[in-house]
Amino acid sequence: MKSLSTGLQAHLQGGLTTLAELVKITRVDGTVIGFTTHDRDLVVEDVTYAADGSFSGGSLKQSVNLKESDYDISGILGSESISEEDIRKGLYDHAQIEVFVCNWADLSQGVLRLRKGWLGEVAVNGEGYVASLRGMHDLLQQRVGDSYTPECRYDLGDGRCGINLAALTVSGTVTGVVSRQEFSDYTRGEATGVFNDAILTWTSGANAGAKMEVRAWVYDALSFTLWLPMEETIAAGDTYEVAPGCDKRFATCRARFANGANYGGFPHLPGLGKILDYPDAHS
Repeated sequence: MKSLSTGLQAHLQGGLTTLAELVKITRVDGTVIGFTTHDRDLVVEDVTYAADGSFSGGSLKQSVNLKESDYDISGILGSESISEEDIRKGLYDHAQIEVFVCNWADLSQGVLRLRKGWLGEVAVNGEGYVASLRGMHDLLQQRVGDSYTPECRYDLGDGRCGINLAALTVSGTVTGVVSRQEFSDYTRGEATGVFNDAILTWTSGANAGAKMEVRAWVYDALSFTLWLPMEETIAAGDTYEVAPGCDKRFATCRARFANGANYGGFPHLPGLGKILDYPDAHS
C-alpha cells in the first residue's frame, strides 16, 4: 500500500508540479547510495541523492496481472558512487532498491514510494550499465519443486547435502602467476581435480573479498585455472581459501566426500535414449 502526506498529495493533484525521482540502493554490505533525476543533490531522510548526471530514470511498467515488470536504470560508469569495478565484483548483485518521487521545491512533504525490490541482472553496456528491478511478483514466476536428474540437485555444503564445508576449507598463498586467470601454489599436495568446480575466495591482495569458480586444479603443474579472469592482477604472496569442488556426480560424492547416503540425484535414472527405445525382433 502506497502512502503519502497531505501536502504531497495536494501537490500531485495540482496543475503544475516540481517532482524529482529518487533511487535508493542498499548493497548487501550495508552501503547506501542515492541518485536523483533533479539538477542538484537532494537530502531526504538523511540520505543524499546525488545529481551527478550518472542516473536517468527508466520507464516503470506496472500491471495487475503479475507479468514481469522491469524498472531499467541506466547510468555512466564514471560516476563517483558506482564504478565498473564494483559492478564486476558483484557488489550490487541482489542489492535492495527503492524508487521514490518527491517535491524538490518542498522536501518537507516527504516522498511517495513507487516501488521496492532488488536488483536483478546488472549488465555492462558500452560505457554504462543497465540494471533491472525485481519485485515479489517475480518469485511467482520461478519454478518450485525438485527435478529428477542423474546429477545431484543440492549445492555442496547446504543443509540437504550435509557436508561441513568449513571443515574442508584450506588456505594457500600464490607462489607463481601466469595471468589473471592462472596461478600456482607450490605448497599444495592435493590430487589433480580435487578443486575443480570449487569456489576460491581471495583473502588478501588486490582481489581481496572477490570469489571465482575454479576451472581446473592440476597437481603436476601445481596450478589453478579459474573460469574467468580476476578483475585485478594476481600477485605472488596473495592469499586465498578454497574447499574441494563437487561436479555433482554420484561417484565423486561417494569417493571424495563419503556422502552417498545424502546424494541428491538419481544416478540410475534412464536417459532419453532408453526412454525412446522400443523392442524389436532381436530383443
